[in-house]
Amino acid sequence: MYIAHIREVDKVIQTLKEHLCGVQCLAETFGAKLRLQHVAGLAGLLHDLGKYTNEFKDYIYKAVFEPELAEKKRGQVDHSTAGGRLLYQMLHDRENSFHEKLLAEVVGNAIISHHSNLQDYISPTIESNFLTRVLEKELPEYESAVERFFQEVMTEAELARYVAKAVDEIKQFTDNSPTQSFFLTKYIFSCLIDADRTNTRMFDEQAREEEPTQPQQLFEHYHQQLLNHLASLKESDSAQKPINVLRSAMSEQCESFAMRPSGIYTLSIPTGGGKTLASLRYALKHAQEYNKQRIIYIVPFTTIIEQNAQEVRNILGDDENILEHHSNVVEDSENGDEQEDGVITKKERLRLARDNWDRPIIFTTLVQFLNVFYAKGNRNTRRLHNLSHSVLIFDEVQKVPTKCVSLFNEALNFLKEFAHCSILLCTATQPTLENVKHSLLKDRDGEIVQNLTEVSEAFKRVEILDKTDQPMTNERLAEWVRDEAPSWGSTLIILNTKKVVKDLYEKLEGGPLPVFHLSTSMCAAHRKDQLDEIRALLKEGTPFICVTTQLIEAGVDVSFKCVIRSLAGLDSIAQAAGRCNRHGEEQLQYVYVIDHAEETLSKLKEIEVGQEIAGNVLARFKKKAEKYEGNLLSQAAMREYFRYYYSKMDANLNYFVKEVDKDMTKLLMSHAVENSYVTYYQKNTGTHFPLLLNGSYKTAADHFRVIDQNTTSAIVPYGEGQDIIAQLNSGEWVDDLSKVLKKAQQYTVNLYSQEIDQLKKEGAIVMHLDGMVYELKESWYSHQYGVDFKGEGGMDFMSF
Repeated sequence: MYIAHIREVDKVIQTLKEHLCGVQCLAETFGAKLRLQHVAGLAGLLHDLGKYTNEFKDYIYKAVFEPELAEKKRGQVDHSTAGGRLLYQMLHDRENSFHEKLLAEVVGNAIISHHSNLQDYISPTIESNFLTRVLEKELPEYESAVERFFQEVMTEAELARYVAKAVDEIKQFTDNSPTQSFFLTKYIFSCLIDADRTNTRMFDEQAREEEPTQPQQLFEHYHQQLLNHLASLKESDSAQKPINVLRSAMSEQCESFAMRPSGIYTLSIPTGGGKTLASLRYALKHAQEYNKQRIIYIVPFTTIIEQNAQEVRNILGDDENILEHHSNVVEDSENGDEQEDGVITKKERLRLARDNWDRPIIFTTLVQFLNVFYAKGNRNTRRLHNLSHSVLIFDEVQKVPTKCVSLFNEALNFLKEFAHCSILLCTATQPTLENVKHSLLKDRDGEIVQNLTEVSEAFKRVEILDKTDQPMTNERLAEWVRDEAPSWGSTLIILNTKKVVKDLYEKLEGGPLPVFHLSTSMCAAHRKDQLDEIRALLKEGTPFICVTTQLIEAGVDVSFKCVIRSLAGLDSIAQAAGRCNRHGEEQLQYVYVIDHAEETLSKLKEIEVGQEIAGNVLARFKKKAEKYEGNLLSQAAMREYFRYYYSKMDANLNYFVKEVDKDMTKLLMSHAVENSYVTYYQKNTGTHFPLLLNGSYKTAADHFRVIDQNTTSAIVPYGEGQDIIAQLNSGEWVDDLSKVLKKAQQYTVNLYSQEIDQLKKEGAIVMHLDGMVYELKESWYSHQYGVDFKGEGGMDFMSF
């Protein structure tokens, strides 16, 4: 009997045949969503072929039952290469067709990489990790393993027939471009990873295959719940206010627009116009009409996740089927999970825990979305197949990091063209993503809101006052705010870095008004508690001051009497203005734009360039306000701002990897004739490069970061955070780790590498479960600031 896994808790064995057939079945289900059933199934069928060896059987048996006799260490027996080699031998000869070779390369890479990351077909060192594995690596029992597979799982003739069906699917799917080949490979890899992890988890938990959720029934019920809620709003005393009439009209436009075929559309509802519920109305209606499987909100800040998810839960009356995904509580190891060898330990159970975005409604961040396609770590890639047949709602889409614009556009184009997605770009400040080199394939006449200029004018509730003529220090700013805030009322101050925010907070403390501090150094639960207090004071009309970074700008439903914004991009100024007089409580309120003298922006290129271009627009507005319809935040002003911004940042849109002197798009998606690595290979060897694909997938993933620095999630000692750490680190067997990890996201803070190093030196970090889970010690977490350390802490742009 050949073994796939042994359950540590009771030493029960899962046979290799059971595992291969189970993974094949799940992978087929996932692949079928893109009519790639047999392509994905082939990956599942062959992924653990290398476990059909006496070496592996002897190793795993001794590791569990006779550990004192074990000769091999974990991960020393290669069981992932054999399946890729078999496919290459079958399908990659001179006589084989283009699509047979393509199948061998796509599925073969998924198989050999299923415990690491997709391999390079050719690397910057002009080597091919893929070819080394499928052609050169020594596999002593390879022929015997293949023979046992044919005897026990599927005959050679049956496999040939199965492969023929996979070839036909490849022919129908691909346009043979490097771009689509990359996304095809990633998709098949995702199907395999999720099928493998899911089958293993079900064996470990002794669980039966779960009945799939019926999203259509849920969406129909949710849609009715939402319509009931909107109907109740029309009965309120304020329903006939002009702004509320407009909100209702735009919501109804979303309902009508949902009947259009899937595409990439824009929803440019002004700030405070009811964007969350309007986009949900579109999504629920469209999902019913076009049989979508899930609705996914992608937002730049976790503060929006917390607020919007709760609002949607309350209206739909459902908690179980709405998932918030903030960050990865469990860290992927540097080398993927090569150490996984079939013994299901508690550490292994953490890796297997459900984390695959399989709920009907999901709220996640832009960082997590981009990581699915481009970052290393199988936990990220595992989610990709569940993006297909979805409605994707990008809230505040202008916050896509500049260096990721091309990669973002290519991912959305794939989802629209091949993965049957409908995509909604929501923001009052639409970026011109269709006008860059790797352009976004927006649909023509794709704006949902009718008469946008008139609607924007009707929603005008603030006047922007330009006070950038003289730079302002924190000392002067604090003096001005102390003098004026009691008469202003509730005052929001948004600055560009954590350091100046904390310094200003300390200067304002002890003054005539209560002062609040918000930062991504706080965990989500902490920020939520602070925002609850802030909202209570706003409701009472009590004057107070809140000092924060830009995390509050996008989508946080608060309305201050006065806002002060440190100069940044025009889109940021517009979003800050959206926190002032948000619901039209007063006829017109003021947003002051200042030039802060003490912010260090040398490492924050996007904010620095945004400042420069916004400053130019401010200057032109002073001279010729009519050019911008008399409104600094008009659609005309915003289009001009983004046109200049993307022009100025053009060289940065393709994510340049300085370590290999190449753009990320070229590492992943270039033709052989454009690929300098292929040219060098052919020149140095005097032979033709033997592969169709030439992407450097592993190199690209190793260097991809949505922000410039790596971050690591640490569970902090706030609220229930301590209980979660105790539970994860206890010797007890936790029945449902998925629920524990989901809850833990509310109590994590993402720390930059230099911050982690500093805290480790101070003894402030405790690592659990072989470094998979980080804990911050209690004395290092402040109820004022969150994680309390000095310095800029990098770009406070997103909370991951």
